[in-house]
Formats: sequence, C-alpha cells, structure tokens
Amino acid sequence: MIAFEVALPDCIENDIDRLIEQGDFLSREQAIKKLLSLGVSAQKTGDDSEEELADDLFMQAVNDQQDPADQYNDPL
Repeated sequence: MIAFEVALPDCIENDIDRLIEQGDFLSREQAIKKLLSLGVSAQKTGDDSEEELADDLFMQAVNDQQDPADQYNDPL
C-alpha cells in the first residue's frame, strides 16, 4: 500500500470529522480511504455515462421544440 500526504481545506477536514462523530466511519484513515474510493468509482462510471446523458438531453431538447407557426393548432 502506498502512503502519501495530502493537504485538505479546513471545510473538508471538518466534514470528515463530522462523519466520524456521527459514526459513519471509525477513523480518519477509514473515512479518507472510503471517500476516495467512492470518488474514483464515480469518476470511472461518470465518464461513460456523461456522453450518453448529453446525447439524451440534446435529443430531449430537440423533441421538445415546437413550431411557433403551429401554436394555434395545438389541441389542448
């Protein structure tokens, strides 16, 4: 296992301490390992699905477009 030092902003350190106090993690080491692992996993899956999501959003926007000239023929 590799060990390295990371400087974290105070707000992140406080968030980690709060999670430990709430009982979500037993120690800082456990919290940091798990949170980094979750972040890396999310990034890996996010890369593949972001492109699909962008395509879906584009197609939804195209499908939602209406012809302004046809606004009076819209059956409500």
